[in-house]
Amino acid sequence: MKVLVVGKGGREHALITALHESPGQPELLSFPGSDAIGLLARRVSANGVDDLVEVMKREAVDLCVAGEESYLVTGAGLANLCQAAGIPCWGPHLESAQLEASKEFAKEFMLRHGIPTGAYSAVESIEDARAAIGDSYPTVLKFDGLAAGKGVAVCPDEASAEAFLQEVLVQRRFGEGRLLVEEFLEGPEISIFAAVVDGDYQILAPARDYKRLGDGDEGPNTGGMGAVSSRGMLDSSLLLRIDDEIVRPTVEGLIRDGLPYRGFLYFGIMLTANGPRILEYNCRFGDPEAQAVMPLIQGDFLRYVHEGAKGRLDRSAISFQEGWSVCLVSASAGYPESSRNGDVIHGLGAVQNVRVFHAGTRLNADQDYETAGGRVLAVVGQGASLQEAVRLTYEESAKITFDGMQRRSDVGTRGFTP
Repeated sequence: MKVLVVGKGGREHALITALHESPGQPELLSFPGSDAIGLLARRVSANGVDDLVEVMKREAVDLCVAGEESYLVTGAGLANLCQAAGIPCWGPHLESAQLEASKEFAKEFMLRHGIPTGAYSAVESIEDARAAIGDSYPTVLKFDGLAAGKGVAVCPDEASAEAFLQEVLVQRRFGEGRLLVEEFLEGPEISIFAAVVDGDYQILAPARDYKRLGDGDEGPNTGGMGAVSSRGMLDSSLLLRIDDEIVRPTVEGLIRDGLPYRGFLYFGIMLTANGPRILEYNCRFGDPEAQAVMPLIQGDFLRYVHEGAKGRLDRSAISFQEGWSVCLVSASAGYPESSRNGDVIHGLGAVQNVRVFHAGTRLNADQDYETAGGRVLAVVGQGASLQEAVRLTYEESAKITFDGMQRRSDVGTRGFTP
């Protein structure tokens, strides 16, 4: 079987690793891929999403796995084009992917189907945004479109809100688009992932990610500096409530709205004093949560996603390990405002008993890996207990160094009771 995975980051490296380790031993292709991914999957070239589907047809690809979200909403949509070409695709259609591509679309969907979330206003101008905020601080501001995980700001005061408004509505850092002013919700966050196949679904291992750059959740928002995952992270009654109030109504809403969905669906949830409230959807696996969750999945991952892409959710194909998984990200100098490339990475050969997923690396002329992006790589360790997983992850991460490296020291400890 030939499988092509779309994307180039740490999430795709984790997905490709799971496919590579599947019993079916597929021939793996990647677009655009990376030097590290290229060790497992042959990289192909294409000029845009339409050309990519033509490449898949020429290569006789049996399955397309959409890792990166942008391709789902480019042009006619990756999954739509795959369907027209007769290629099963694990990833939702363009219409359904608006749940991630447009925060306003998602909010309207939540309210339409009675899914608990925070109140909001959608605005187009900085004057309207200021009026919507009033003196209600802290406030949450979200750019309506895709922003690589950086289009959200939790603003404690007027000065921080004004700075973000200038970035989004005046400087247009993320391009044209509206802004959502949302109610600030308090409580621990949790990431819930489900595999959705039409009206059927299965909840995978939950995770918690660390979005801020610095320890103690200080500093600017990032795409994610680490994540923790375990099937034991939530008690069964809370997970059942999340399923009943958020996950199931979402899947049923997709069916009622005629939105085709086959792929992973991410639910970003705040556990408030009044119950779980959904913050956002992502129409794919999270990053870096995928790097923490994927090593917990056992069985035939290839069969699972292939059958799902064809319309059957095969729960028997996979099972889940007990214990904990901790993912620690190392980021480059300047991240998240910028990223410095070309710093040689040392110590990769010394790590053991963990997984290393490359997010922003490349091989230089000496065939050494160097930095080539903001989030450079992730080290993932597992253990029977959270403490064991944290210890292993940090011990092995300490062996990897490069100039300007940024790394949190509280992933897996902050937010958890010792």
